[in-house]
Amino acid sequence: MKNKLSTEQQEELLTILEARFEKNMERHKGIEWNKVLAKLQVNPDKLWSLDEMERTEGEPDVVGYDKKTDEYIFYDCAAESPKGRRSICYDHEALEKRKENKPKDSALNMAEEMGIKILNEEQYKELQQLGKFDTKTSSWIETPSNIRKLGGALFSDFRYNTVFVYHNGADSYYAARGFRGSLRV
Repeated sequence: MKNKLSTEQQEELLTILEARFEKNMERHKGIEWNKVLAKLQVNPDKLWSLDEMERTEGEPDVVGYDKKTDEYIFYDCAAESPKGRRSICYDHEALEKRKENKPKDSALNMAEEMGIKILNEEQYKELQQLGKFDTKTSSWIETPSNIRKLGGALFSDFRYNTVFVYHNGADSYYAARGFRGSLRV
């Protein structure tokens, strides 16, 4: 069945996630793995999405807990924009607009298929408080509709000890630009 992991795949993923969690405790102070694990075990669809994040080299990790919704928050924490999600334009409309040299996909399409959300500017800046990410690459971020209606899209990176937010045509794509996602469990 699509969007479902076998028991063996689930165990393998949980081992990877636990090791990453233990190795990067500064990302999730005050959060206990056994509580995260309990949530993951009753949400197999979320495990599938985390596996997709892992498969595309996003290195998902817990970055927070929302008390109001009782959800753990995962972000892609790979040092650079996930390799399996680069060379893509921003959204489906931009993909369709390209007549020649179309990229293989778009950030919003891929995120939707994976069951995750693309990071917005605030989330991207929160991620950068946990380490240095995208020092050689960049990541598409959620773009306000007023910018998108005019053909643009936003992306971010980290240079000169600063988080930069830039704009580009939504139909552009580069080998060093992908996207980072978030998932709530």
